[in-house]
Amino acid sequence: MLNKLFGNSKETTKGEGKPLQVKHEILNSLLNKNLSIDEEEVLFGCGCFWGAEKAFWRLPGIVTTSVGYAGGAIENPTYQQVCSGKTGHTEVVRVVWNKNIIDISDLLKLFWECHDPTQGNRQGNDQGSQYRSAIYTYKLLHSKKAEASLYSYQKSLKDKGYGNITTELNNNIKYYFAESYHQQYLAKKGARPYCSAMPTNVRLIDFEGADFKLSKRIWENYDWDTNHCVLRSDNNPIVI
Repeated sequence: MLNKLFGNSKETTKGEGKPLQVKHEILNSLLNKNLSIDEEEVLFGCGCFWGAEKAFWRLPGIVTTSVGYAGGAIENPTYQQVCSGKTGHTEVVRVVWNKNIIDISDLLKLFWECHDPTQGNRQGNDQGSQYRSAIYTYKLLHSKKAEASLYSYQKSLKDKGYGNITTELNNNIKYYFAESYHQQYLAKKGARPYCSAMPTNVRLIDFEGADFKLSKRIWENYDWDTNHCVLRSDNNPIVI
């Protein structure tokens, strides 16, 4: 499950692919910005990356997000290659945050609650290994929190009748930026509203090492009882 061989903490993004010297459609930050001393990053795979990215960019303390591919065997894959299922990559969201405002614990809460992590190589109507659930970390502490949150969420899911979590946990995985038309797709004019995620309506409770920073009222902006609620929400960040 969790790769126990940890390298040095990553200080700057290792994102490959086309250079994206462009700004975020909503946050106005560079997509491929280097990390400052107060910033950290992680990669989340939770189905189609269009809806997933929007869910994350709305959280307070998020510096930038982008979408791309990770966990596969070839370098600089294209969307068409990834969709073939032959490269081994999954669609992921790269999330960069200010650790003084938000903790990875909060991001893990959103990750687990925004999709069904028991579906294997599928999320909703989207089928294929590119839609598998995954968390790719770059710090040992983040890896430990991801693993602890998985164990906690697994117990909660089983209490509600769900099966085993299939989420892939790994670290120091190379990230490749997706094509520019995928970046902040749901914020683009004329975008086709789409989100494959199938939330379980099971909440992530406390877990070992958790350090939640966001207030409970932030989560009132995510109604997982409503199918694909991220499509119905505002694009702008939630105001603290």
